[in-house]
Amino acid sequence: MINDLWYKNAVIYCLSVATFMDANGDGVGDFQGLMRRLDYLQGIGVTAIWLMPFQPSPFKDDGYDIADYYGVDPRYGTLGDFVEFTQGCKQRGLRVLIDLVVNHTSNEHAWFQDARKEPVSKYRNWYVWSKKKPKNASSGVVFPGVQKSTWTYDDAAREYYFHRFYDFQPDLNTANPEVQAEILKIMGFWLQLGVSGFRMDAVPFVIAEKGAHLKKPAEQYDMLRTFSQFLTWRQGEAIILAEANVLPDTDMEYFGKDGERLQMMFNFEVNQNLFYALASSDTRPLVKAVKATSKRPASAQWGSFLRNHDELDLGRLEDEQRETVFAAFAPESNMQLYGRGIRRRLAPMLQGDRRRLELAYSLMLTLPGTPVIRYGDEIAMGENLRLSERNSARTPMQWSTEPQGGFTKNDKPVLPVISEGAYGFQHVNVAQQRRDPNSLLNWMERMIRMRKEVPEIGWGDFKFLNARSTSVVAMRYDWRKNAVLCVHNTSSEPIEIRMAVDGPDESGCSLVNLLSDDHSHPEQDGRHRVLLEPYGYRWYRVCGLDYLLKRTEV
Repeated sequence: MINDLWYKNAVIYCLSVATFMDANGDGVGDFQGLMRRLDYLQGIGVTAIWLMPFQPSPFKDDGYDIADYYGVDPRYGTLGDFVEFTQGCKQRGLRVLIDLVVNHTSNEHAWFQDARKEPVSKYRNWYVWSKKKPKNASSGVVFPGVQKSTWTYDDAAREYYFHRFYDFQPDLNTANPEVQAEILKIMGFWLQLGVSGFRMDAVPFVIAEKGAHLKKPAEQYDMLRTFSQFLTWRQGEAIILAEANVLPDTDMEYFGKDGERLQMMFNFEVNQNLFYALASSDTRPLVKAVKATSKRPASAQWGSFLRNHDELDLGRLEDEQRETVFAAFAPESNMQLYGRGIRRRLAPMLQGDRRRLELAYSLMLTLPGTPVIRYGDEIAMGENLRLSERNSARTPMQWSTEPQGGFTKNDKPVLPVISEGAYGFQHVNVAQQRRDPNSLLNWMERMIRMRKEVPEIGWGDFKFLNARSTSVVAMRYDWRKNAVLCVHNTSSEPIEIRMAVDGPDESGCSLVNLLSDDHSHPEQDGRHRVLLEPYGYRWYRVCGLDYLLKRTEV
């Protein structure tokens, strides 16, 4: 079976079953509630749904502490409900991606419980142990200020176990062939139940060597090829979307020279520099980041995003740049997290400014890659900074002005629904925005529809045009003799730019605005003069005057 590369021109929507829609009134979202909202998701125009963990879990880390890889947490429903969900998605042309969290398990997982109690257990070597606490146990923690060590003593095992994350998440020994075989078994199980791929959590840690004796763990990149080959054999269309916050010079190691390792990765390098551009109106680092991550196999694709379920990680920025972003978007200490990130939603970060929100989403939709949208961002949901760590941006979906925002009929939801201030459900909800043709929700639906009609962004080659302004970024995409040009002004001031479309024999080409009737015709020297309003953006199709006349006649 040949992979059709469906992900090259997809639009992915990320949600948590727990906080999306509660059907049975127990305060926790479930698959039956999610199924009631599939028509809503189809209506927005997304083509794939990415589910955060829903397997049985003690729920100490929002479900990322998995206790059984082959089940559904009873709070969310049953395996039968999950299959009904995937079938419902199939009927609507929606693909399903699920989280694959195999760097670690919950310490309540049966594997770990057996491993710690029985030295001769087959699962003992499925985890990473040390008789003595390593000297570097305090280094390499992922959550500074919250996590103190990567090694914890277990009384039953009488040894220390390794955990890259929290102490209740012991790391799996992924170098163990038996563990790798189990990972393939897990993937195969969910493929049979209707998923089209996996968002793999913490990939650099999954493939890194683990052990107390290691000073500089090496990455086992061929492990990724094993995973990818298995997916291709079982189901040709299936993919892995990797969470890998790595430097650009290692990107090809993850993708593979010929794309034989990973099909997709999130582009953290571009994401961090995008927020710097939004904070400073200086697009030069963003342009540099896009160019640095431009090299990838023809079959591979980036995942473009703004905010996700974690903190906005700014660790790759220079100190001065990071402070600029903090000052603009997280000036108070309780808005920051782990010394490197921001734990806020996008809308309040941009002060609810509709112009800036549209600019940010337009940029995300037109940067190289496949856009990934976080649930609730289509209606500009806010955050609850009173909640701990990353839970501030994980509050329930706001559907209506009904109690608890229409998320549940229970007065004790899994997390508090935002009910106060400008971002409370009384003011920000789906029901009201669906009725308003000028709402952000309806704008987002139109933009997603147009993004799918511009496959050049997902498939084509790109280059930057000289807009002669550091606050403006202009990108041209070419694919199959078609071209589009996307221009964005990150400044709060209006700017007039003059630029050439920069193609052979295109001095007389017009620019057809795909979002309005504001088209552009070339001046005598072949250049275009475009006035961009504050935070303005344009999507153009590069074409001759005859094409423009035909579009006007239609």
